[in-house]
Amino acid sequence: MDEANNPLTGHPASRLPTASDVPTVGTLAAEISPDADIGHVNLTVSDLERALVFYRDVIGLRVTQRDEDSAFLAADEYHHHIALNRWDHDAKPPPPHTTGLHHFGLRLPDRTALAEVVARLARAGHELLGATDHGVNLAVYLTDPDGNGLELMLDRPAAEWPRNPDGSIAMTVAPFDVQALVADAFAT
Repeated sequence: MDEANNPLTGHPASRLPTASDVPTVGTLAAEISPDADIGHVNLTVSDLERALVFYRDVIGLRVTQRDEDSAFLAADEYHHHIALNRWDHDAKPPPPHTTGLHHFGLRLPDRTALAEVVARLARAGHELLGATDHGVNLAVYLTDPDGNGLELMLDRPAAEWPRNPDGSIAMTVAPFDVQALVADAFAT
């Protein structure tokens, strides 16, 4: 890897502020903008081709850019939702029971889209680890070929989210019949 332009740390000519630069910017909001969201997840993988087959052919994402050591995939016209990389050829999987990414959520637009991804996973022989109705969303859990946790999720409208008396969200852990979801989606 070219250390002069390391994709893991950014361009070497970029300027980064220090603590002494911050007081001059004025009053800062206490919370992040409510319009912020997660733009993408970048995963270091052990086998780029294997990971690409999983995310492209099984999950169904579209490749937007590809080179020898990385692939970028998206669900629509966005530049990428998931990046797969082999930039660090010496990378090793973390040992069990360590901190780090537990899973990331891939939000699907509707029940049919969720059922289609689950059906592709089943046809590919890929194991699903479990599923939960969280009240705020429906979730199907699995790992990718490198052991990265993945949640396939379908959000419910915010007006339907369970709430505590004080208005805070009251997520649940209830059964989710994924088998019925798939059967209903493909009923003729």
